[in-house]
Amino acid sequence: MEKSEFKELKKQLLSTRKNGYDCPVDEAAIETYCSGYKAFLDAGKTERLCAAQTVRLAEEKGYRPYVRGMALKPGDRVYLTNRGKAVLLAHIGRRSLAEGAQIAAAHIDSPRLDLKPNPLYEEAELAYFKTHYYGGIRKYQWVTIPLELHGVVALRDGSRVQINIGGDSGDPRLVITDLLPHLGAEQGKKPLATAIPAETLNLLLGSRPIGGEEESGRVKLAVMKLLNEKYGITEDDFTSAELEAVPAGRACDIGLDRSMIGAYGHDDRVCAYAALKALLDLEETPEKTAVCVLADKEEIGSDGVTGMQSAAFDTFMEDLCESQNVAVRACFEKSFCLSADVTAAYDPDYADVYEKRNAAYLNYGVGLCKYTGARGKSGASDADAETVAYVRRLFDEAGVIWQIAELGKVDAGGGGTVAMYMANRNITTLDAGVPVLSMHAPFETVAKLDCYETYKAMRAIYQAR
Repeated sequence: MEKSEFKELKKQLLSTRKNGYDCPVDEAAIETYCSGYKAFLDAGKTERLCAAQTVRLAEEKGYRPYVRGMALKPGDRVYLTNRGKAVLLAHIGRRSLAEGAQIAAAHIDSPRLDLKPNPLYEEAELAYFKTHYYGGIRKYQWVTIPLELHGVVALRDGSRVQINIGGDSGDPRLVITDLLPHLGAEQGKKPLATAIPAETLNLLLGSRPIGGEEESGRVKLAVMKLLNEKYGITEDDFTSAELEAVPAGRACDIGLDRSMIGAYGHDDRVCAYAALKALLDLEETPEKTAVCVLADKEEIGSDGVTGMQSAAFDTFMEDLCESQNVAVRACFEKSFCLSADVTAAYDPDYADVYEKRNAAYLNYGVGLCKYTGARGKSGASDADAETVAYVRRLFDEAGVIWQIAELGKVDAGGGGTVAMYMANRNITTLDAGVPVLSMHAPFETVAKLDCYETYKAMRAIYQAR
């Protein structure tokens, strides 16, 4: 076989996936998009803040609150906020919902530390908040880093107080202390999972006492006095509070070439922003109704009234369908959903848990995942071949740089997304998202090119005919 013939045959028959920077890319567009994404991250460090930022951006683009029973026509843009912690948006298409909808579903909650119902205490003349971690964290990563506190306190009279400690310039920060190495010999012998017990993830609040030295609880009272002066709350009000400790600091460029973004909350706000931005950027009325779902509670199983297993999504879609005299079940069976969640990026420092031929790589574009789950695909929707082929075609026609991958080696671990909950509704579903380094850490890393290609992928889904 001639060398030229060999090369041609290789080009025709073998996979040619390659680094995105070896393809034609618009680096100016990538930078512009990622600047907006970093601002979105900084404004939305909790699911409540993220939902509020989503609504602000949507209203700037002409979206209006959906009210049940309102008349809808092609081109209308509506949104619905679910208890301030999840958002559903729809751009009504030219074709009937009987022909289905094009859906992108992501989540806007991230691993964090929640305050316990009775969090405030004093020990050794230091004041602390006790926490209960939310989602899959590696506890040792959360000590000795600056933290912020955000959330709401719901008062007995029905009013709410917004809490922000550490989020504004000049604010104090909170911290969880760790044992010094000089006294940490026994701690160092423990496995990573147990070296930092969950009950020691306590936020340090203050050390300055008030009152006479014969009094007890002087530092705790001093802290409560400061909170009362600023927010008008008492200790009893923590009973009905929802307060979340998250890493302090802003999203930033990573690497001397500035090709990556480091931040808290890439999982899954990197996909949420792509799904939202692609919808808001639709200038023309789509053929099929385009729906963006930004859900809560994915990190703890998608349960609860704001999670993807809630009837909130079904109700929203049923209301839209009723406006066109369409049965929601008929809509679902013709719909497609891209379950937009991050995947694990190959990390050469920990190569033993990845299967290199089926791993996602930075700068290789949006990562398709036919299935997630664990071990024998437990907890996965496992998309069929026809679904993957459909998405391949859409992405190739739209010039999207993409790759296909698994989360890691078989039996090395696993993870889940909202895909199975959409598939259980009889909606054709496939997972896709941005590859992430240090997933679930307080500071995660993604490639800018992958962020932008995921946005292009969402746009291709919404614009499908």
